[in-house]
Amino acid sequence: MTHEAAGVPTTRNDEDRQDNHRPDAPRPTPGAGDAPEAPDASGAAEAAAGEPGGPEDAAQRPETRLARAVQVAEQALIEFEIAVETFRVEVENFSRLHHQKLGPMYTRLDELDALIAEARAARTGDPEDERKAREARAVVMPMPGVDELFHDWMDTDGLSPEAAAMLTEQPVRPPKRVRPSEEARRLYRDLARKAHPDLAQDEVERQRRDEFIARVNAAYGRGDVELLKELVAEWEAGPVQPPAPLSESEELYARLEWLSRRKELLTVLAKELEDGAIGSMLRMAPDDPDQLLEDIAEQLLGEVSRREAELAEMVQ
Repeated sequence: MTHEAAGVPTTRNDEDRQDNHRPDAPRPTPGAGDAPEAPDASGAAEAAAGEPGGPEDAAQRPETRLARAVQVAEQALIEFEIAVETFRVEVENFSRLHHQKLGPMYTRLDELDALIAEARAARTGDPEDERKAREARAVVMPMPGVDELFHDWMDTDGLSPEAAAMLTEQPVRPPKRVRPSEEARRLYRDLARKAHPDLAQDEVERQRRDEFIARVNAAYGRGDVELLKELVAEWEAGPVQPPAPLSESEELYARLEWLSRRKELLTVLAKELEDGAIGSMLRMAPDDPDQLLEDIAEQLLGEVSRREAELAEMVQ
């Protein structure tokens, strides 16, 4: 990462938002369908550099300017995260409502298309019409059977023990498993002997061993030999040593690096939301997405009525 002035990362938005990088500048709130813009780091750069010419600024320590830069970048990132989360919620809610409100209509249209194609094929006997009828029917999702809906939750006597336990608020018994392999059992026994919490000399070490053995037990329960091998290597390497303490400047630079990476991740997320199918639909009606659902529903109802009328004419 390159550093401007006293260490602020350069971003791609420096020339795009000259007026918005002041801490006191109002920030627009994106509406539905508006993908949030990434925060501009130039404000942090100015905060780090300070305004030249003043004796007070000239006497400031570099760490003070860096701290100001971090504060500006943090505030910009918070606003960006709020905007991204707002947009994400709008996309998620729109997607859920779209499925609930319009899903049955799409299903009905698929069923009508299949019925119309089958009626046409029965009337003409044309192989091409019969092929189209099969394709149309294949689009319609079949109703799942009881076995599919309640797989592993029902047996000949009714509810499975696991389901009955959940319904009666009793502890759920672990599901049946294939016995772990001999290698998994060997690795498990070796780890359990070495890392057993009773071997701890103090409470901190006991807690570390408790957490480690819990991971060992989970890996053994799944029969995961590779993970058990990784745990063996981890235990043999010993506890992770705390890193050497950073200087004040190093901590501030590390914070700026993290803020920059976080901003890039949020930018990617915002772009994915905007370019997705639901985000694209939201852009069609950024001011009133609820009305957009009503408009689409009205159009689909019209399509359903037309197809029903067509089907009625064909089966008369």
